[in-house]
Amino acid sequence: MSLDALLNLSHQLGREERRLAILGEGNTSMRHDAETFTVKASGSNLATLAVAGTATCHFSKLLPLLDAESMTDIAVDEALFAGRVSTEMKKPSVEAIFHAYLLTLPGVNYVGHTHPIAVNAILCSKHARTFAARRLFPDEIVCCGVESVFVPYTDPGLKLSQAIKSAVEDYIKRLSRPPRVILLENHGLIALGATPEAVLAATLMAVKAAEIFSTAAILSGGEPQFLTAAQVERIAGRPDEHYRQKALGL
Repeated sequence: MSLDALLNLSHQLGREERRLAILGEGNTSMRHDAETFTVKASGSNLATLAVAGTATCHFSKLLPLLDAESMTDIAVDEALFAGRVSTEMKKPSVEAIFHAYLLTLPGVNYVGHTHPIAVNAILCSKHARTFAARRLFPDEIVCCGVESVFVPYTDPGLKLSQAIKSAVEDYIKRLSRPPRVILLENHGLIALGATPEAVLAATLMAVKAAEIFSTAAILSGGEPQFLTAAQVERIAGRPDEHYRQKALGL
């Protein structure tokens, strides 16, 4: 199976000048079929990711962990190793568990998790929840959806994966659509979509929105001027925006 699309997405997200991830930060994944997916291995670098730095896993081995009441760190590590399709592959990222879950959502074939400086500056502030819930400009809605899922700070690994699953289920129940962006308080951003282009677009647009949010908050002396709920739904429902999303592979 070709991993070219996943490697190219990883390299795009890992470009140093984009300030989305450095060293071993972040991870990416792609769904192959109903049985397997590939995720960045622990300790690999997004900017230089090669096939040897990935691990292909069975959904059936990792998804049951989401129902575990508690597991030791050692038990989680053992489960990650056991989830690989081949013992010759490296250890999957500890965040492979939430990748496995997100790749089961309808229309989601790729996931990208990064730590963008502009976004994390807000996620490490009292404005984090507001940034997730509100929208500032039309293209933010086109690429990032009508709002983002917000997950309060949770210990990375199994607990975070369980918190993401719970928050996403609440989002889908409330808005009747899957999210495009998930924001993790004091941690980072997850973008998901049908194509690598959708993941990259959501990531870059979220960074642009974060930069505008921060500047507008300073100029306003408080909160930025947000679009109203009616304006957000109008953009989300416009046929010309749907056409543009399709043309851009979003």
